[in-house]
Amino acid sequence: MESINYIKHLNGVFVQFTKDSRLNPTHISLYVALFQLWNTYHFPNEFHINREEIMHSSKIGSKATYHKCIKELSHWKYLLYMPSHNPYKGSKIKMFNFETSAEQVLNQGYIKSGTSPEQVLNQGYPKSGTSTGTYI
Repeated sequence: MESINYIKHLNGVFVQFTKDSRLNPTHISLYVALFQLWNTYHFPNEFHINREEIMHSSKIGSKATYHKCIKELSHWKYLLYMPSHNPYKGSKIKMFNFETSAEQVLNQGYIKSGTSPEQVLNQGYPKSGTSTGTYI
């Protein structure tokens, strides 16, 4: 089992989501549902999933949409999807660690140089107390 910092991982993956124009809300919803299940299982290296359960929690109503999105998330390296093709055994998922600090984000070139770590973590989100809500 990996040691994953929930908040740092979500911050890191949302930086990636922001940069990736291929993603739509269904991809993000599916990823968040899988991430939450991974958290529930205490972040094992791999875990089995139940398609119906994941479709329900991600609010995906179509099997075709589910399969398209999970395969794309795997192809785009957000996770590794290993279909079982066995109705009695769920497919396996391996989640990749997106946990980054603001300094790592800067050092990996995700954000233009000269941007402070605070600006990286707040990039794209309204400041606390604005009319659109409060974000961490």
